[in-house]
Parts: sequence; structure tokens; C-alpha cells
Amino acid sequence: MNATPALSPIAALMDLAAAAEAPVAQVGGKGRQLGQLLQLGLPVPGGFVITAPALADAFTGAPRDATRPPPLPDALLTVLDAELRKRCWEGTPLAVRSSAPQEDSQKASFAGIHRSELNVIGAPALARAVAAVWSSLWTAHAAAYRQRLGIADADAAMAVVVMPLVPARLSGVAFTCDPRSGRDDRYVINAVSGLGEALVGGSENGETIVLEERRDDDAFILVERQPARQNVRVVPAPGGGTRHETLPPESSDAAPLLDDTHAVELARLLRDAAQALDYADPCFDIEWVWDGERFHLVQARPVTARPWHCYPELAGQAAIWTNGNSRDVAPLPMNAMDWFHWRGMVDTMLEQGHRLAGFPLLAGARRFALLGGRLYINAALVQWEGYSGFGITPKQMNGLMGGHQPEITVPPATWRLRLAWVRHTLRYLVGARALRRQGKAEAAQAFAEARRWRQDDLTGLADATLAGRLAANRAYFRNRIGMAFLQGSGGANLYQLVNLVETQLPGEGHALVAAVMAGGPPSVSAQQGYDLAALASAARAEPAARDWLRQGAPWDLARLPADSPFRRGFADFLDRYGHRGIYESYLRNPRFRENPDYLLDTVAGLVDADLGAIARRRDEAARTAWSRLQRGLPWAKRLAARVLVGIARNEIGDRELARSAFIACAEVSRRLLLEAGRRLAQRGTLHSREEVFDLTHHELDDALKGRIGAQALAPRVAARRRRLAEWEAQTPPEVILGSAAEARPQPPAEPAVGNAGADCWTGVAVGCGTATGAARLIHRPEDGIHLAPGEILVAPSTDPAWTPLFLKAGGLVMETGGYLSHGAIVAREFGIPAVVNLPGILAALASGETVEVDGSRGTVRRSAPAPTESAP
Repeated sequence: MNATPALSPIAALMDLAAAAEAPVAQVGGKGRQLGQLLQLGLPVPGGFVITAPALADAFTGAPRDATRPPPLPDALLTVLDAELRKRCWEGTPLAVRSSAPQEDSQKASFAGIHRSELNVIGAPALARAVAAVWSSLWTAHAAAYRQRLGIADADAAMAVVVMPLVPARLSGVAFTCDPRSGRDDRYVINAVSGLGEALVGGSENGETIVLEERRDDDAFILVERQPARQNVRVVPAPGGGTRHETLPPESSDAAPLLDDTHAVELARLLRDAAQALDYADPCFDIEWVWDGERFHLVQARPVTARPWHCYPELAGQAAIWTNGNSRDVAPLPMNAMDWFHWRGMVDTMLEQGHRLAGFPLLAGARRFALLGGRLYINAALVQWEGYSGFGITPKQMNGLMGGHQPEITVPPATWRLRLAWVRHTLRYLVGARALRRQGKAEAAQAFAEARRWRQDDLTGLADATLAGRLAANRAYFRNRIGMAFLQGSGGANLYQLVNLVETQLPGEGHALVAAVMAGGPPSVSAQQGYDLAALASAARAEPAARDWLRQGAPWDLARLPADSPFRRGFADFLDRYGHRGIYESYLRNPRFRENPDYLLDTVAGLVDADLGAIARRRDEAARTAWSRLQRGLPWAKRLAARVLVGIARNEIGDRELARSAFIACAEVSRRLLLEAGRRLAQRGTLHSREEVFDLTHHELDDALKGRIGAQALAPRVAARRRRLAEWEAQTPPEVILGSAAEARPQPPAEPAVGNAGADCWTGVAVGCGTATGAARLIHRPEDGIHLAPGEILVAPSTDPAWTPLFLKAGGLVMETGGYLSHGAIVAREFGIPAVVNLPGILAALASGETVEVDGSRGTVRRSAPAPTESAP
């Protein structure tokens, strides 16, 4: 025995549950991950961690020889013996596993690199096993692996996890994505009889089961099953050592190791574990054990290297993630419920036009991802599908989307490809009219049913009935295929129109089209603005309402007479538009029906505004633009332009209609979720009803049905709220390159500088005419109370909640956005001079300085600096 100073048990050992909050340098990657799984309510055997500092102290000066592990010092052996007695584990078979600080991390897995010891019984055997595991730090392949990762031997360390050995009927490794293709809608489960160490070590090939998660109904379907076709066993080799011997293949008639029912049960458990660990990117490599009655999880680590699932033509090119378009409607980080509410729907919106055209979409393609908590679109996929399907070049697609992302490399346009473009376009044109009619009918139905659902008393529903309502609401939302088509395909004819004008009048296409698109039937978003302006006019004509509005907040409509025309008109407005709200894409945010203060602030600011200027400005811009087209286009193209203007107006109007209808459905979702949150908070499962938005809908369903409680949900909610706060404090990059697992943020783009020097910026012209006024920097729509009539609204991005501000703005400047962004659409309808796609413009300008916005040339020019206050 080795005489060593007494060792503090607290310094040497840590309970596995406590390891969830410990520094990874102390408990290692595996120990921390297992502790998190245990803390999050997953079925993990309890255990403890021998900390890395304790082992470093214990083996100070010991030889680094993996073949001859050093003996464990007496002090540590005494601590281990006491721990086994305390847990009554003296005769319990144990698993002893490595847990290096870099192990099971986002950057490295160390799978199969370090040693594990199984079926360890008693303190002496545990001491030998711990030493053997620690010594595996110094094998040749462990040293080579560290060298490849740039980890010096001096930084090598090891904690050790000790836990009961689950009596395994079956075990294996599973992936909550397909590690071969990169698809994140597929789960790959490997299973073997007994313990899975042979599978992990590569000496046995187990049964492989592939399941696909159907996001329309949250079900798993079996898509592939490969029985164990050969087994490998390790046998002594002549002259010493070992060799692998291949056994005859098993009969194909043999019963599967893991039947379909248990495979789906395991997949659901794996999904819960992965989403509990990281709902933004739930791709994990998880080791599992089945004891004949239930599944246990014994290890989890992120999948560190998975390919980008893309079209063959994009192989070798990087994924291009951009928020230049998505930031328009989702600028804030998404919590769990918001992400799972929208993640499948956004792909559906982008797919419908291509499906209609007969374009062969890549199954399982991932067009959206949550990076740094925010929504990013995969511009590389969208660019390829636009080019391959319809001949829209990557540059043109970027112009429609907005943003400053790079362009993919595409092959030359061969005659076969051109023929495919014609075929797809014709199929699209033939089928679009019927699907557009379907979408409008679905939108009308959605508004009517949402109105009816809002009247339901949810408090009397049984928990199971409420859970069923939530599931039905999700299904209803996802099955609005016509509405998804309207939302996602509003740019086809607008693109054709811009292209037609740009071909004849280079450099003028965007601005002229912006001007001629003004007028015609207003979109639902523009009509919302006009109706708000009408309320302001009504208030101006009603002295009591006018005086009340001029007094400002706090607002109390009860202070107006019951027969007040303004009060009745405002109630009617809420009946039509109360489902909308500030950053309405987020279920966690209140609707105008719940909190109308922002609307009343806006109406108060419009009471003295010249609202007729909007129509005069719009009509004048349209007349000027049509005059230019009359002179610059041949008669046949003028006729084509008029036809395309009518079609494009309808498409853009349909796009805004579909968005409003989806948001009406989302208001119903919010009511259901808040009722579920109220019940769970009342029972102590959640601390407040608003915490329901920090759950996934799978977790909420389990909570309502009593399958998961506060002990598991509280740490999940707390961890997600901490992470959301971290995301909110970060400035998101506009472009990220690489797969979602290996994303590389790009430096922010600078505003393009025009010929005038540093005081002129060039972006994308989306609104017509020219305006000069004081810049007003507004970061959130509720700050729009500070916008005075005629000032230039400078914003990061805009969603429908910003529309009322357009009634006062003399011009619009946005950091992001493209020709199809919400700001561009409404600016065109209102005839506001507008320039978008100017990253960094908020930092370049100051509120109060005079700027000129040229919506024809796409330029923003500083005319005069902001006035300074004179000294007293």
C-alpha cells in the first residue's frame, strides 16, 4: 500500500447529478453530459465521478504506461471503499468509464479512444479499473488523437465515471440524425444482444434500424432494417496477441433483436433526450441499454462530424446560412415552443411551388436552422432550387431574398436544363391557379374557425382533451398546404416583371417596378394601416376621443363614453386585426387583442398627421413610373408588364393574406398553450404559465398526461432561459458558412459606399421616389412613438407590427430585407421611398441628422449632421 496524505472525499468524488453543474475540467465531458441527462429527468443510472484533479493528484509522478497501470493511492482507495459502502454497492457490478475534459464535446467525441471497464465488483477491483481507465490516456492512439485535435500531452486529463452496470438484454448506439447522410429527420439505431462494448469497439456488427420522424404528425416510421449479417469475435492469435474471426452470417429469418414497437419507443426516448440537451440542434450519439423492461441511457455526446445533406450538384460547396430574409419576421432568438411550432412549416412554405412544378426536391433537405438561437435560411439550397427549377440565377435569388450572402457555383445552362425550366414553369402555371384558389379558401376558413375557437371556454376541458386540442391545432396549422403556397411563392411573377423591365432599362428595374406596384387592392397588411389611419381621422373628428388620445398613456378605453364612435371603431379594429402583435411570429408574445397599448400609441401619433399624403405620393410615383415604361418599353413588353403587374399585385396580396391567416391560427395556439401553462403552474409543475413556451410540444404533452413532472421540467426550463438570455446578448452574424454542426460565422458586411464617399450608401431600391428628412433610428416597433411625421424610419428589419409606422414615415431605410421582405411590400403599397439591404446603417447614422432616401437609385445620402444642443 502507498502512504499518502488523507484525501478529502468532497474533492475526490462528486455525485453524478451534481456533475451537471460542475466545470468540465473537473468532471470531464462524459460525466457532465450524464449528469445533465440525469438532472433533466432522463433514465440514467445514478453514480458518481472521480474528479480529474483528484486523479491528477493521485497519479502525480506515476509512469505514463498504458500497459502497466499504477496502483491507486491508499487515500483514494479509502474514499472509494467508503463510497461503495454508503451506496451499498459492495457486491454490485459496476461500469467504470473514462471522462476526459474534451471527451463527448461539440469538437471531439473520443469514441473508442479511452478504456472502459465493465462488471467491476468490490473496492479492490474498482481501484484497478480506475487506474486502467486513467492509464488509457497514454495509449499510442489516444496520443495521436489528441495531437490531431491540437491537445498537448501536458493538458491531457481524466475524470472517471462509476455507475451500476445495467443488466443488458439488448444494448447499442443510436444517432438522433443520420450520420451517413446528415439528415436530421432520421434516427439510426444499432442494437446487439447483451452489452454493447463490442459494437462500440467495432468487433461486432449489430442490427441497424432507421426510423424517420414525420413532422406533420410527430410519428416515427420504420424506413430501413438491416439484420446483423455477420458477427466478429476476438480470438487468440498464434504467437500471442488477438485476431478478429468472422462468424457465418445469421439467418435472414431470425427474429429482429429490437422489434418495431420497441424501436419506436426508444426513438421517442432518444428524441426527448436530444431535445432536452439542445433543442436548437438535437443531433446526438447516445448509448442505450434495455434490461427487458425499460430503456436506460448510459452516454450521450453531440454528433461532431456529420455531412451536409444537399443536392449532388452542391457537393464540395459550403452551406450558406443567412438571416438576411428570415430576420424580417423572426429577428429575436426562438425559445423551444416557437421553434418546434415553425420549424417544419417554413420548409413546407418553400417547397410547395417546386412540388407544383414537378421539381424533384431532395427528401429531408434542411432549409432552415436555429443558429445562435436565431432563424437562418440555407441560401445555398434555395439558390440551387431556384436555378435548377426555374433558371433564377443565384444573384437574382439573392436580390429577391435580401442579405449579403455569397452565391453558389452553378453549371452552365445546357439545352436539357433549359428544357427542364420550361417544363417546370409550364406545370407551375397550369397548377398555380387552382392551388391559389385553395389557399384563399383555406385562409377564409382559418379566419372563421379561429374566430369560433377564440370563443371556446378552455378552463372546463379535461387535460387529455386539452392535449388533444393542442395536437389538432398543430395538425391544422401544418395541413394548410394552399396557405403555405401563398406564403412561400409570392415572388415568381414579381421576379419575371423586374427581369423584363431591367432587360430593357438596365439599373431601373427594381425602382420602376416598386412604383408601378403601388395602387390596386391593398394587401391585408396595408389595409390594416389604412384602417388605423381611418381611426385616427375618426378621433380627430370626435373631441372627446381626440383629447383623450392627446393625454397619452396609460390607456383606459373605459374613460370614453360607451357610445363613442372611436371606441366602437377601435373594438371593430381589434375584432379584425387583434390576432396580430409585435413580433407576432413568436407565440410567447402577446397579441393586440391582449394588449392594445401599442395601437393606441400609434393612433395618438397619427391624429395630427396628413394621411392624405400617402395616396398623393403613391399615385404620383405610379404615374411617373408608367410614363417611363411607356417611353422605354416596346409595346409588346409594355402589355406584358401590365399583365405581370396585376398578377404580381395579387400574389403579394395573397402572401400577406396567408401570413395573417397563419397568425390567426397562431393566436389560437397561444390561447391553448397559456391554458396548459396555467394548469401546470397551478399544480407546481411550472413556476409560471409563461414557462410553457420554454417546453417542446412533446414535453408539454407528456406533462399534461402526467408522464413528466416538475423535477424534470424545472431544470430544462431554467437551462433554456439562461441560454435564451445568452443568445439575446449576442449580435448575430448575417452569414454563416458550413453545416449546422460546423458553422463558421462570417465578418459582418459593410454598407456599400457610393461615389459620394462615406456619406452615401447604396442598397436595394424597393420603394419609389425621393424623400429628405431627419433620420429616426428605431430598433423595436414599440419605440415608434418617437417617430415624427415625415421623418426617415431607419430600422433593422420590419414585420407587420411596424406597418402603422409607415403611415408617418417620409421614407424607409432597413439594414436587411430584399424585394420580397415585408418592409419592401408595404413600402411599395404606401408609395414610400425605401432602400433596404444596408447592413450597419444603424451604426453609421444618428437620429436627428438629415438624410436623403432615393428609392429610385437605391441610395441613402447624409445631407446634414444631427443638430447639437447649445451650451447653457
